[in-house]
Amino acid sequence: MRLTIVAIGRMKAGPERELADRYLDRLKKTGGALGLDYAGLSEFPESRLSTTAERKRDEAARLIAPLAEASVRIVLDERGRTLSSEEFAAALADFRDAGRRDAAVLIGGPDGHDEALRSSADLALSLGRLTYPHQIARILIAEQLYRAATILAGHPYHRS
Repeated sequence: MRLTIVAIGRMKAGPERELADRYLDRLKKTGGALGLDYAGLSEFPESRLSTTAERKRDEAARLIAPLAEASVRIVLDERGRTLSSEEFAAALADFRDAGRRDAAVLIGGPDGHDEALRSSADLALSLGRLTYPHQIARILIAEQLYRAATILAGHPYHRS
């Protein structure tokens, strides 16, 4: 299964981007043998439309534009499910084992996701009840994708 991250907002060069890239590089090296191939990142600028509803719809259209029609959609959303790392790894494995070819983690803009996109997601995932800056959310999902691969591989990175 090809894994992509599609995000509203661009990460500038700096330590946050370097850390996210480090985990994504590890995922590239680890995930392939497990059928979890990291296929890259797509970034789009925040919408400049005047209302929140318009911005959310515009950003949702941008987020889904690069996806294959049957892609698994995992949206990061504060109202989503809070999973353990093992549960997240199992969810990815279940999508992969069900024959889903593509999966995308969708990171919305500052206003969040459009309700239609959120409700059409295969998984709405919360990183916890705290609010994180966009850059930290990206680092966290990159690390959790890598951690999921190590859990599925039986690698000692994840100690439970």
